[in-house]
Amino acid sequence: MEEEFSVDPSQLLEAASEFAHNPGANSDASAQEFLTRFPLPAIINALQTEAEYPGLENALVDCLERVFRTKYGASLIPHYMPFVLVGLGADSQKVKRLACVAISCLLENTDKRIAVQLVLQYGVYPLLLSCLIDGDEQVATASTVAITKLAGYPEGMGIVFPASINEATHLGNLAAKSSSLGRVRVLALIVKLFSISSSVASEVSKSNLLSLLEAEVRITNDTLVTLSVLELLYELAEVQHGIEFLSRTSFLQLISSIISNEAAESILRSRAMMIAGRLLSNENAFAFFDESSFRTVLSAIDRRFEFLESQDADECECALEALGNIGSSLQGAALVLSTSPPPARHVVNAAFEHHHHGKQLAALHSLGNIAGETRPEKSMLLNNNAEENLRRLIYEKASRTSKLTPSGLLLSVLQQDSEIRIAGYRLLTGLVSRPWFLVEIISKPEIINIVTDTKTETNKIGMEARHRCCEAIYKFFMSSNKLIDNPAFTEIASKLQEAIKRGPYLARKQGEYQPVVKTAERF
Repeated sequence: MEEEFSVDPSQLLEAASEFAHNPGANSDASAQEFLTRFPLPAIINALQTEAEYPGLENALVDCLERVFRTKYGASLIPHYMPFVLVGLGADSQKVKRLACVAISCLLENTDKRIAVQLVLQYGVYPLLLSCLIDGDEQVATASTVAITKLAGYPEGMGIVFPASINEATHLGNLAAKSSSLGRVRVLALIVKLFSISSSVASEVSKSNLLSLLEAEVRITNDTLVTLSVLELLYELAEVQHGIEFLSRTSFLQLISSIISNEAAESILRSRAMMIAGRLLSNENAFAFFDESSFRTVLSAIDRRFEFLESQDADECECALEALGNIGSSLQGAALVLSTSPPPARHVVNAAFEHHHHGKQLAALHSLGNIAGETRPEKSMLLNNNAEENLRRLIYEKASRTSKLTPSGLLLSVLQQDSEIRIAGYRLLTGLVSRPWFLVEIISKPEIINIVTDTKTETNKIGMEARHRCCEAIYKFFMSSNKLIDNPAFTEIASKLQEAIKRGPYLARKQGEYQPVVKTAERF
């Protein structure tokens, strides 16, 4: 058998390298042509017997991965499952990874029921879990991909989520027996599974697997592990259907306790604030978390900010960003402005302080969110109490500076560097929906000059932000009968209209450029 499938390793190395490094995706025809020249049994045999041949293993692994990713190559996998099993248990990390990739390709390209039946028949799942725990980072990643594909099929759900908690393959049991690195990998797999779909997330919840993450967050004696789990929680908070299931856990209370814990590492508190902000930034959050949960988080951030005012700049920026994320929703903004004392006061104060660039930048973007720049027009304005607090905070801040007025504050922002100006445009875009602020801006020609000057910004983001700001000012100006009928503002309206027509990308007036005609030089 060995002779029948033996090939010259040097020829195989050259051909495999060429196939593996062929630019673009490989076609079924190219895979079939390659395997006609070098049958799959011959490649497998070489991989097992010529492992020490310099460069051969790498070339064959890369080559086979590209073969298996074609439909033709994937169609061969069911006939070579024993080889896949050997690969999953191989000493070589590269071969292990290839075997995991082969399972993914099998699940992608084979009839679901047949693929899942093969996984069951050959006992593949426990080997994938072993690769997850004991393999290197690339093997663990490939294993995670294969397992998530398996769980994505209704036929595979029962394998990944066994009915009995006593099963060796139950992820809770696996985590309990693993090292700290192994536990983090299992938790990362749980997060990936959770993100597949609402139905899979429901299975994760029913299997009580989210409690594993809760338990790790409670144990704060290993900062690296806790930080890794917080990063996973951040991923969970971004999952579309995550809020519904996370609201049934104690995650928000745990996050609040980390934010309030002065003994915790600063980086842990920072990530906890970011997670809270991300989790509560969605309008749907109010459908699942009650108002007291929001207030608990806001209170924790507020107390922490009071302590941070003149200390850790990074943590301070995270606190500002978290408040901005929470304030991006209509109800979140109302709470940020109305909770007593309003946490938004920190955002307003920092937005117009020039001493710390990063802190001011984070505050301006956050205040833009609170003001409604990211919300639909009909959701920009808040309830009367919140609106009055917003107005009061901005005027009070202005009165404590040499600028004296909100328009003076905004002008000072627009006179700074590009990053700060872009944040200032966003803030203006949100605030001009308020009549009191619109009057401030229209009454300040210097601001109108900046936002209508196509030469002010030189990068795409800045150009677009400036143009959107022009559009917002003009739109709300034209909808205000008191202002539009005032002859003093006629020129401003024309200036805004012209700037909008010229577009965001440094358009010039017609006729600004004159052709230069030069006679040809003759010799």
